[in-house]
Amino acid sequence: MTTEQAHLRLLQLLQQHPELSQRELAGRLGVSLGRTHYLLRGLIDKGLLKVENFLRSDRKLGYLYLLTPAGIEAKLHLTRAYLQRQEAEYHALREEIARLRAELDLEPQPRDRAP
Repeated sequence: MTTEQAHLRLLQLLQQHPELSQRELAGRLGVSLGRTHYLLRGLIDKGLLKVENFLRSDRKLGYLYLLTPAGIEAKLHLTRAYLQRQEAEYHALREEIARLRAELDLEPQPRDRAP
């Protein structure tokens, strides 16, 4: 997963679940806790996320990761860019599949041999 993809996924998760801990985010992203912290710090430093304290039900202090207006705009930009890349890859794969199918149609078919 590229950093851009990780940022997009992180922004998507936090928009839906701002109360998730870094450990929970790491699990959902499938990356290490250290990488999650690094990704979060980058988004906070860019002004795309703000952090607020809150008390969790287990009486430990937790954080809310809230998307700023710039974070919402960045999420939309990242989503558009990701969609364009995926669509381009999809079209390239369709062309390759069509080429391979045409190639198979040109190959001589094995003949059934009668005993």
